Amino acid sequence: GDQICADAVVRVGQVQVNESLITGESDEIEKREGDSLLSGSFVVSGKACARLEKVGKDSYISKLTLQATKSKKGEQSEMIRSLNYLIMVMGIIIIPIGIALFVQSFIYNEGTFHDSITGMVAAIIGMIPEGLYLLTSVALAVSSVRLAQKKVLIHDMKCIETLARVNVLCVDKTGTITEPGMHVYDFSVLDGADQLEISQLLADFVAAQEKDNATMEALKAHFSNGSGMRAREVYSFSSETKYSGAVMNDGKSYVIGAPEFVLRGQFAQYQEQIATYSSKVLVFAQYEGTLDRKPLTEPVLPLCFVMLANPIRKGAKETFTYFAENDVDIKVISGDNPLTVSVIAAEAGIVGAERFVDASTLKEKEDYYRAVEEYTVFGRVTPSQKRMLVQALKEHKKTVAMTGDGVNDVLALKDVDCSVAMASGSEAASNVAQLVLLDSDFSRMPSVVAEGRRVVNNIERTAALYIVKNIFSMLLAIFSVILMLDYPLEPSQVSLISMFTIGIPSFV
Repeated sequence: GDQICADAVVRVGQVQVNESLITGESDEIEKREGDSLLSGSFVVSGKACARLEKVGKDSYISKLTLQATKSKKGEQSEMIRSLNYLIMVMGIIIIPIGIALFVQSFIYNEGTFHDSITGMVAAIIGMIPEGLYLLTSVALAVSSVRLAQKKVLIHDMKCIETLARVNVLCVDKTGTITEPGMHVYDFSVLDGADQLEISQLLADFVAAQEKDNATMEALKAHFSNGSGMRAREVYSFSSETKYSGAVMNDGKSYVIGAPEFVLRGQFAQYQEQIATYSSKVLVFAQYEGTLDRKPLTEPVLPLCFVMLANPIRKGAKETFTYFAENDVDIKVISGDNPLTVSVIAAEAGIVGAERFVDASTLKEKEDYYRAVEEYTVFGRVTPSQKRMLVQALKEHKKTVAMTGDGVNDVLALKDVDCSVAMASGSEAASNVAQLVLLDSDFSRMPSVVAEGRRVVNNIERTAALYIVKNIFSMLLAIFSVILMLDYPLEPSQVSLISMFTIGIPSFV
């Protein structure tokens, strides 16, 4: 989850990094001793010591890293686009009206040049919605301050408005529906194996792993009494392959991870047993092939199942009830077993939680397009699949927001209309997201959405005042031209009228 801060060369250890913020490619790249690390990329798994080579303006990412975490060039909110369109239309209309007023006053009414110009300027000032941009900026700035008081950090002002228009919210199970903490509550050995022996072997295995995610922290806390056997090689968890691995000193390879990815062809044999556990299930197995950082291909000998639990967040039910009442659809996108996620989503009160699908069965683009309409819960989702699900939702003309806290969420967070990160999660997710919940409390989301809607409604209501003034001034100018009369107001009078009837009231 850590973002690499400067260009470096690996000296000791090995890591897998994602360079999508630099190259746009989502593949995980393994970096060993002597390989280069680019600033702006982030660590997916593993641990290494590196020597910094280039910093500041000399680094590869000195310019690109800023662009990666900023809005797309030229991207504007719907409200600003509407204001720009209004100003453009008014700018086109006032040119012929202004010319007509000057010609009518100076030539036909034989007025002085000074009076003709003054009358034309007064009409034009009345037709320009001056102050509307300032009002919008002030409203968004005040909203940002108000959200900051609620422990919400805004990276991009336009996300306040986007949140108000969101009609689909994508959430992860861990850290969003459930508490980020996790604990092992049971484990079950298979095929009559000795429970103490397997427990010690698993303790030795997890002792060799880095504590780089909540699952491994829980395993290390529970399985702590090993036999002392060490590991020759260690393969940290990857969200692409869904397993962690190690080659122990006895020469045997072991893996622990998602049953579907570890057992593969043998999964059907244990599916009914796994379905009886209403929690996250991992399988610990001996691997008969040679480990690398790619998906497993050889058979495995399953040794035990490990069951982990996350308590559901306080306030989760109330939060999801709020979204249901406000016509915001919830999509749960998780890397865990879909049945497990479905049970937890139902406990959290998510509407349609019983409609779940295993994302590993989605192959073609059309499958994703259809699945986002039919299902609420998506399990066994890889980082690239999260991105594809988001893109499918956007193709359905949905305004999509997403909450995330891990490196596996970064690709999707970059693609959604409004991205929300938990501060307790990875640095990469917080850097990419438009909005960060500093206390990592998902129950803040209703107040954030309500704030966005309040600001948008206020701006739209106040903008109506400016439009009324513009139409009044335009009609007055048109009637002056038709009736061959001088424009009846002075510029100073128009400014005073605008200040006391529009400016001060709308600002307040």
